[in-house]
Parts: sequence; C-alpha cells; structure tokens
Amino acid sequence: MENLQQIGLPVIGIVAAAAVTFYVVSFSELREKSLNRDWDEDESGNGGFKSTLSSRGRRARRKSQKQSNKP
Repeated sequence: MENLQQIGLPVIGIVAAAAVTFYVVSFSELREKSLNRDWDEDESGNGGFKSTLSSRGRRARRKSQKQSNKP
C-alpha cells in the first residue's frame, strides 16, 4: 500500500498540473481570439461591433478588404 502511495501521489499531481495548464492555455487563446475579433471590428470603421455576424461572413469581409487593398 505504501508503494502505491509513493507512485500514485506524484502521478495524480502531474495529471492535475497538466489539466490546469491545458485549461489556462485554452482560455487564454479564446480570450486572445476574442480580443482580435473585437479589434478587427473596430478597425473596419463600420461604427460598432456586430455580434450576429457569422465566422463565414467575417472571413469573406476580411478577404474582400485584403483584395481591395492590393495595388
């Protein structure tokens, strides 16, 4: 039983640390994507944030903006 505790506790600690790290990284990436989306909306100059725009619509608008900026 003592051997199981000597091996099990560190393994549980490593698994817990990995889970916490995964969630922290995931939430920070989500926050970064959200901030980038908000900045893109602000820079577009259409007067505000349109939350109902789908990701497909955002991609299409960005693509058209990039194409219109090409010389």
